[in-house]
Amino acid sequence: MIVLIPALEPGPRLPWLVDELLAADPHLDVLVVDDGSGPGYDDLFSVVEDAGAHVIRFPRNRGKGAALKAGLAEIARWAPDDDVVTADADGQHRVDDILRVAEALRRERAAESPSLILGCRDFDGDVPMRSRVGNAVSRGVFRAVAGWALSDTQTGLRGIPATLLPWAMSIPGDRFEYEQNMLLRSRGAGVTAREVAIETVYLERNASSHFRPLADSLRVMLPLILFAGSSLLAFALDTVLLLVLSAATGSLVFSIVTARLVSASVNFAVNRRVVFHRRSRGRTREALRYAALALVLLASNIAWMGALTDIGVTLLAAKMLTEVVLFLTSYGVQRSLVFRGGQGAGRKRLHAARARMRSLVPESSQAIRTGTPFERALHAGTSPPLGTEARHHRVIDDDTARATAFRDAEEPAGRR
Repeated sequence: MIVLIPALEPGPRLPWLVDELLAADPHLDVLVVDDGSGPGYDDLFSVVEDAGAHVIRFPRNRGKGAALKAGLAEIARWAPDDDVVTADADGQHRVDDILRVAEALRRERAAESPSLILGCRDFDGDVPMRSRVGNAVSRGVFRAVAGWALSDTQTGLRGIPATLLPWAMSIPGDRFEYEQNMLLRSRGAGVTAREVAIETVYLERNASSHFRPLADSLRVMLPLILFAGSSLLAFALDTVLLLVLSAATGSLVFSIVTARLVSASVNFAVNRRVVFHRRSRGRTREALRYAALALVLLASNIAWMGALTDIGVTLLAAKMLTEVVLFLTSYGVQRSLVFRGGQGAGRKRLHAARARMRSLVPESSQAIRTGTPFERALHAGTSPPLGTEARHHRVIDDDTARATAFRDAEEPAGRR
């Protein structure tokens, strides 16, 4: 079991967290990824190493998602059978809660039912407004986009089974949206998620958090924004074609039908490729499902508009309310039914991700020294546990994502 901690300009709690984790569970290893904190944090990361962690350092900030994926790649290369717990560096994840998620992973492994474990907080009580608003927005957006509810969509305390490491590395996003993308893509990949209750801790009113509620929530909303843009494009095209064809032919029915067929075809193509990222076969089945949905939405539009106007709602208000409801309904149905991959397709994508594992991880066995047991294992291309007596500290170049420097040090006495 490995605890992976991405760190950007961490405070003095990080070495304490590492020390407490290793003291609490001798079967754990800790990997810390410095996400470009800068030279001013060299001493702190040296202390982190002295506490018993392995450290990877980025020359500049690349984002939490990039840091997590770099750490997962390192683990997948050298300890591919180890489960991973991701935790934040600010000390707001208690050691007991990290161990609780680790234990849940062990139980899942024993039951041969690997699931994504989510350490979820309770946001009742004395919670900083920044965090309360950010999580409320994130939860609402997530439910609208993903179609299922989750009590804590921003949790950085997660358990990732070893079998899911290739899938986790293949998820797009280099910043906070990476963790949201993991949740959004889990069901499509056939990955189940399970919540574990943890304590809600905010140190110094969450002042150390790098999460930006507005900007990072907008990243999460991107699928809905793209879907709205696609709908507006189809509406504009439908309107222009209707006017042009009506003026050219004088036939209103022909103009309406032709304009709707063209705009719907464009909307289908854009949604398929841009919004829902479908590249596989099955276009004909998806087109038939899309056509059926269009007919159902048309009938629903007529029914809702009629019902609302009959009870005295103005035509404009009825139109606006109906369009909003059907917009969200259309998005959910297209995501879940029209462009669904299904669990079978999800498993195929998961297997493909596993097959691409070696292309996703950095080649770190080139031009290294072989003075310590860990370095000899790296050079030999074997898969040593991260808890060998040589501690591993390297710098990853942004352009090549390869190891450019290694330093070994003896493990502190009493580490094991």
